[in-house]
Amino acid sequence: MLFSPTGFSECLREWEDLERDYQYIQDTHRLYKQKLEEVTKLQDSCSGAIARQRKKLKELTVSLEECKENHPTTKLSPEDVDAITGMEDSIKERVDAFSEMEAFLPKKNGLYLTLVLGNVNVTLLNKLSKFAYKDEYEKFKLILTVILFIFSFTCRFLFSYRALDALFNFLLVWYYCTLTIRESILINNGSRIKGWWVFQHYLSTFLSGVMLTWPEGALYQMFRNQFLTYCLYQSFVQFLQYYYQSGCLYRLRALGERHNMDLTVEGFQSWMWRGLTFLLPFLFFGHFWQLYNSITLFKMFQLPECKEWQVAMCSCSYMVLFMGNFFTTLGVVYQKYMNNQDKPKNI
Repeated sequence: MLFSPTGFSECLREWEDLERDYQYIQDTHRLYKQKLEEVTKLQDSCSGAIARQRKKLKELTVSLEECKENHPTTKLSPEDVDAITGMEDSIKERVDAFSEMEAFLPKKNGLYLTLVLGNVNVTLLNKLSKFAYKDEYEKFKLILTVILFIFSFTCRFLFSYRALDALFNFLLVWYYCTLTIRESILINNGSRIKGWWVFQHYLSTFLSGVMLTWPEGALYQMFRNQFLTYCLYQSFVQFLQYYYQSGCLYRLRALGERHNMDLTVEGFQSWMWRGLTFLLPFLFFGHFWQLYNSITLFKMFQLPECKEWQVAMCSCSYMVLFMGNFFTTLGVVYQKYMNNQDKPKNI
């Protein structure tokens, strides 16, 4: 604070006020460190108690299964059977409750996060921080999707320089690598993004890295325009997905039908069935474009002048992307269709 003292007495009073403020800061900081130690002890205690409960519940589940298997010999009464069913339901509910609790407790990082960040605690300890990080992740995806769309358009239609293409591929590598790290942190904090939708970002990182190392030549120029046009379409579809998925997730969370930490994904999940089926043609077209890229690269690999190993690697990567995306999306659609077919039978 700036001031113009008119005498020593005013300076002295200012100093006394600063001394009192400093003492308050020291006391507050001391209390803060004390509470941190208490929180750490509570975290360890709670984590240990949950681990013990999980172990005992697992043993109890095995015992209940044995009781059910030996039901004819043990002659359980109908009340006992109902009691076993009730305990099994309660165990499932308790396991889900433990998962919710553990989302706010420190946990060991997975192998990927340990390799990238080391043994750093990435668990956010309150809902506000979790939601803020999740929203920042979604905004990051949206902003980079727009940037990648503009960048790919520039490379495709305005400038044809290998250095600019390399910069674009480097941006793709950085983008997908950053996504994998952020998604791992979000999974540690309770987000339910699993399976293929996580793995495809690792594969996309690898594919972009291979494209980055592909040297300038006739084969690169043969595939360049097809690749950049594909990137343009992919960015467009990802923007559509983010725009409509975020709105759908907001509605479903408000109705209590989705978890607060659920994320938008670059694919199709069961919760999108209501209101987002119009995205399916765009997604399937993108999947078959990946197949087309793979076939194009495979034909290029068979050419006598093909010497670059990148051609075969990119062909295999696109084929894996196509198979993973296509069959995962098809599985979701089939499962949802069968569930809808079964509904009238249950009425």
